[in-house]
Amino acid sequence: MIAAAAIADEEGGCILAKERAGCLSLWRPADWQKRLDDGVELIRRKIQSGRMEQRWNDVQRFGRLVSTRHTQVRLANRSRLLIPEGFREFLGVGPNQDVMLVGAVICVEIWNPTAWLEVLRQEMPEFGVLFRQLSE
Repeated sequence: MIAAAAIADEEGGCILAKERAGCLSLWRPADWQKRLDDGVELIRRKIQSGRMEQRWNDVQRFGRLVSTRHTQVRLANRSRLLIPEGFREFLGVGPNQDVMLVGAVICVEIWNPTAWLEVLRQEMPEFGVLFRQLSE
C-alpha cells in the first residue's frame, strides 16, 4: 500500500499528470510545481537569449501540452482518487475498472494494466543494463 503522505500535501491534494498513453502520475504539489517552474524558467531564459528562434513551433507545442497535462486532485477517504474524465480517457480505463499502481521513485504512476504489461515486455530485458548504468 502506498502511503498517501508520499504523494499528497496535508489536505490530501495531489497533482495528476498525463505521462504517456495508458499512464498517469501522481505528485506532491510542491514537488510538481518546483519541477515545472525550473523547466519553464530554463525555457524562458533560452527564449530571452535568442536560442529558441528556430524552435517556435516546439515552444508553442510545449505550451499547449503543459497547459493540458496536469490537474489538481484530492485524495478522498482511504486514499481513494476519482480520476477526472479527460484523464481517465487518456488512461484508457472506464469507471470502476482496475488499474496498476507503480512506484516510480519521484512519483506514483497509475497504469492501464494492458499498457503496463506492454511496457514490462519492452523494458524488462534492459533492466540489468539500466541498473548498472544508474548505479555506477
